Amino acid sequence: MPRGILLAPLWTWLLLLVAAPLLILVVMALATPADGVPPFMLGWRFAAFAMLVEDFYYADALVAALRLAATTAGLCLLIAYPMALGMAGVRPAWRLPMLALLMLPFWTGFLLRIGAWIGLLRDEGLINHLLRGLGITDAPLALLYTEGAMLVGMVHAYLPFAVLPIFTALIRLDPALLEAAADLGARPARVFFSVTLPLTLPAAAAGFLLVFIPAAGEFVIPELLGPPEAQVIGRVLWQEFFQNRDWPLAAALALALLALLILPIRWFQRLGAGA
Repeated sequence: MPRGILLAPLWTWLLLLVAAPLLILVVMALATPADGVPPFMLGWRFAAFAMLVEDFYYADALVAALRLAATTAGLCLLIAYPMALGMAGVRPAWRLPMLALLMLPFWTGFLLRIGAWIGLLRDEGLINHLLRGLGITDAPLALLYTEGAMLVGMVHAYLPFAVLPIFTALIRLDPALLEAAADLGARPARVFFSVTLPLTLPAAAAGFLLVFIPAAGEFVIPELLGPPEAQVIGRVLWQEFFQNRDWPLAAALALALLALLILPIRWFQRLGAGA
């Protein structure tokens, strides 16, 4: 079969679902806001991009989103390594059930999981109820709509993306290398930092990027769990699209976020090519 026919579905998918939406965003970003449906007039103006440069509110939102994504990815890595080590250390027959448990939250609706966290963290929720029952506090703690609640929701949502690459790298390690390090007198911690960590570092970097890239544009979790002042780029985009109905500015914001994510996306592609 000719190579062009084999690649036709791929190119069709890229044109319809990648190139066409990107072109629409560019056209919208160069348009002028107007009353009507859709709420813009076509043109060749750069007012939306100029607004991003002139108003630091949008730059701050971009920085806040990148900071939240980096913090989420870092916390996911700290949790993912012990989990992946534990999963890789069990008998092979137990690995599949443990992977199923890891992916179990994805079998339920995303909003249902966020709703569960709201139920746990609200003033009359289970956590505050237990704290009062144990006598730790008399008044309910403000757990919901805080930076901590937002980070908990983000880590819970994206943790499997960090665990899976590290787990895959760990089960591919040659056990003889670990046994040789132990035979030479290295303690388990020394074996981890001298052998395991360097050999799985590319997988850890891939896990970091798998979390960081989608977390940078997250809207639902900051909106439902985060504080009102947490104006990350996802929330600002929603406000510009649906509240202010300034579609050109929202499109320019989306393009700016995409431009900032090109570097980590390219890095992830290089990691995948070198794996």
